[in-house]
Amino acid sequence: MHDDPFECLERQRVEALNLTVESYRHRRTGARHLHLAAEDHHNAFLVAFLTVPANSSGVAHVLEHTALCGSERFPVRDPFFMMLRRSLCTFMNAFTSSDWTAYPFASQSRKDFDNLLEVYLDAAFFPRLDYLDFAQEGCRVEFTDPNDPGSGLVWRGVVYNEMKGAMSSPARVLWEELSRHLFPTTTYRFNSGGDPEEIPELRWEDLKAFHSRHYHPSNAVFLTYGSIRAAEHQAVFESRVLSRFQPLALDLAVPDERRLAAPVRETRPYAVDEGSATQAKSYITLSWLLGKSADLTTLLRAHLLTGILLDNSSSPLLRALETSELGSAPSPVIGLDDSSREMVFACGLEGSEPEHADQVEAMILAVLEKVAVEGVEPERVEAVLHQLEMSRREIGGDGMPYGLKLMLTALTPALHGGDPVSALAMDEVLVRLREDIQSPGFIQGLVRSWFLDNPHRVRLVLMPDPGLAVRKRQKESARLAAIAEGLSEADRQEILARSRALKRRQGEVDDPEILPRLRITDIPEHPPVAQGRLKEVAGLPTHWYNQPTNGLVYIQLLIDLPELDPELTDLLPVFASCLTEVGCGNRSYLETQAWQSLVSGGVIARGSVRSRVDDVGRFRGVFLVSGKALTRNHQHLSQLLTETFRSARFDELPRLRELIAQMRASSELRVTDNGHVLAMSTASSGMSPTAALNERWGGLTGLRSLKLLDQSMQNPEALTTFAARLERLRDILGRITPQILVVGEEESFENIREGLAAAWGDGGTSSPPAPFAFAAKIRRVHTGWVTPTQVHFVSKAYPVVPFTHEDAPSLTVLAQFLRNGFLHRAVREQGGAYGSGAGFDADAGAFRFYSYRDPRLAETLADFDRSLDWLFSTSHDERALEEAILGVIGALDRPGSPAGEAKRAFHDAYHGKSPEIRRRFRDGVLGVDVESMRRVAARHLVPARASVGIVSNAESLAGLADPELEIRHWQLPEETGNPSEGGR
Repeated sequence: MHDDPFECLERQRVEALNLTVESYRHRRTGARHLHLAAEDHHNAFLVAFLTVPANSSGVAHVLEHTALCGSERFPVRDPFFMMLRRSLCTFMNAFTSSDWTAYPFASQSRKDFDNLLEVYLDAAFFPRLDYLDFAQEGCRVEFTDPNDPGSGLVWRGVVYNEMKGAMSSPARVLWEELSRHLFPTTTYRFNSGGDPEEIPELRWEDLKAFHSRHYHPSNAVFLTYGSIRAAEHQAVFESRVLSRFQPLALDLAVPDERRLAAPVRETRPYAVDEGSATQAKSYITLSWLLGKSADLTTLLRAHLLTGILLDNSSSPLLRALETSELGSAPSPVIGLDDSSREMVFACGLEGSEPEHADQVEAMILAVLEKVAVEGVEPERVEAVLHQLEMSRREIGGDGMPYGLKLMLTALTPALHGGDPVSALAMDEVLVRLREDIQSPGFIQGLVRSWFLDNPHRVRLVLMPDPGLAVRKRQKESARLAAIAEGLSEADRQEILARSRALKRRQGEVDDPEILPRLRITDIPEHPPVAQGRLKEVAGLPTHWYNQPTNGLVYIQLLIDLPELDPELTDLLPVFASCLTEVGCGNRSYLETQAWQSLVSGGVIARGSVRSRVDDVGRFRGVFLVSGKALTRNHQHLSQLLTETFRSARFDELPRLRELIAQMRASSELRVTDNGHVLAMSTASSGMSPTAALNERWGGLTGLRSLKLLDQSMQNPEALTTFAARLERLRDILGRITPQILVVGEEESFENIREGLAAAWGDGGTSSPPAPFAFAAKIRRVHTGWVTPTQVHFVSKAYPVVPFTHEDAPSLTVLAQFLRNGFLHRAVREQGGAYGSGAGFDADAGAFRFYSYRDPRLAETLADFDRSLDWLFSTSHDERALEEAILGVIGALDRPGSPAGEAKRAFHDAYHGKSPEIRRRFRDGVLGVDVESMRRVAARHLVPARASVGIVSNAESLAGLADPELEIRHWQLPEETGNPSEGGR
């Protein structure tokens, strides 16, 4: 007998990642534990299960939602969202992938980590799976008026509405259709998130059976990261979960896909608005099934080959796609997908025509044949290996905690029989890969065997169909009518009773003290702020931040935006996007792209505005050119940034035409994925100059302007004029003396200083230009944007105060308080939206409500108002206030990567948000009480000052009883068949 329930299988130090990887197996159940031991108090946890759906009912996805609706030890209705309010977590979520489900979280507080671990383990292994939670989160049939059995039937549910929104995206439809034909016999042919047509078929009994079979320790992988020892984690796993289970013989492994004997060609439709034009709206994609993702050698070879073909605009396949006249831009589904058991490579075009399919296929195969015969330059291979090295060394953490990113890297091999330790400690494999590429014909052989001689290939043409959405609605109506026709009186009463029961359950107030919690007293002192020092280089103000960047250096050039005429102001975001994608100096854009890839991790440029911390009517605009590189390449990076900033070339006109078409194609994908952000931008666009500029640059107003620009580029004279404007903007900005931000490790700073001095020579001596100005019209906005979507994105906004105003902390806490106490229940649980909330945006000078993938419209706007009634009319306890404050402090204190922390500190201070002002704001948050929230709500959230922004479909907007609503069409007249943009 063994005292230790876990056996250690492997332990390996990974110097490149500054951690030790430890692999364990639970002796009795076979559960696996991979621990990433690091001197990092930002601890992370994840438990994952191989989940293999047998249909597209969304069972794994609905289970992921329902498991977080109460468990054996924590029998409250909504522990997931309740813990979000009682925690300082830096990340907390759940994911459903094509063949796995994972429950991750991270926290810097040990007490908080322990609390979340207790809740997550119980939720995953011992959920209640109550029928009413299943009905709320999945899909249920109800009467349109839940109290009137004669009002007709409708399907409602959170996942149902989420997937309706997801499947409104052509890119998502394209991926699902590709998967269906690439994997005709295995689980990947099903939509794991759920097809809205099949989700209503899911039964509660199916959900419980799926949990019983898949959520068992014998099918589980635990992953942990950080400073807590593996043995401490394992003691909790054993006491709370594993001691209660016996081993279970499972055969859930996904089998190899049966290989196609010959390529397959398919044509499928996707929905566009009725009456829309269909020209140049088709997607043509080729995809191949490759080898196993769990084989690390095969995986790295696949990444190498993908980089060689697609890394940048000088790469042979991407160059062919970008310059092709057969479409407007490369397909949104492009590159390597290694998240499943067997990898997929895809490429193609969007903005094409179905009759071009043969030509697109021939073009792609011709490029591959040329590479298979001629190979590629050694420098291109070296550049891709350089990118692999950079991605391996870089310490991330600005979007998702670094530890969680590493854990997700190891997850796929852990679930599919690979070696997760080697997936992290890949030095030996990288050495072998460098040896492989020395072999003559290595790259050519991969191209021939994986692509040209591989018959498991699918060509998919996705065509726009203006009648598809109508047919789907008719089919849904017919299905519901048939259900209604077959209902007995007892059935009708059962539906009524279930609706009433669900409403009662949603209105119940659980005892929150069942759950563990943090208190205000658990909040740590002010987190440290990265400190820099100013030391000039070649006469340029240079700010140096010493951070643990693991051998990387980050450099930014920054200028204050000068006075620009309105035409150039509107052009700034397009200029920024083009700047790093064109040639520079004496190099063509192809040569510049290859140079970027060889010496850096990429270069980006952007213009931005931020309001003054004490006055939303005044702002500061800046323009940035940023890059990163391995420290050994610092001199190349300095030269690259300098030449990009000063001598970008806008004389390659076909390249400019390609870039604008690509920008337009990319922008169109944002609407269904980020509709709530666009709705909030619209609603607040009349509240400050910053908000107005952000709408013109990145809101639907800006996206529509981009479409108009793309349309004008068909005229050669317009293209020439456009290039001249870009050159003019380059010359205006290039005359301004920049400031420099350097983030790296102290021991490299002297070498970096010398490299910067060499790149800049005499530096800059220009006198400061007139400051950037923008005359914004401050006004109320009531705008609805028409887009092809099945669900709605709704926002209401109020003009408020700047960051340093005494009301700002109370407004910030109020947003969290309303979300926790009212909006989540009313808009998400009862209304069926996938998400909802509120926020205080000091830069926009706005307090904004929003909903995401929402089946309702007018009712949600009313709920925003009702939340304020609730604030004033209800008695609120200290616990709810404390939870709102915890949520705000958690967001304020959430750490980024070492480089990200330095950039944040510098730019905050540059715009007036000094460490002292940040501390005062944080202290103000800790001092908020219920009365201060009521006071600021009464003062600022006044109905007569409210603005509204909506992203929806034409039919729903036309039916909204709002005489003030201006209806605008995001699509151009020739796309919709409308004679003009029009209004109400």
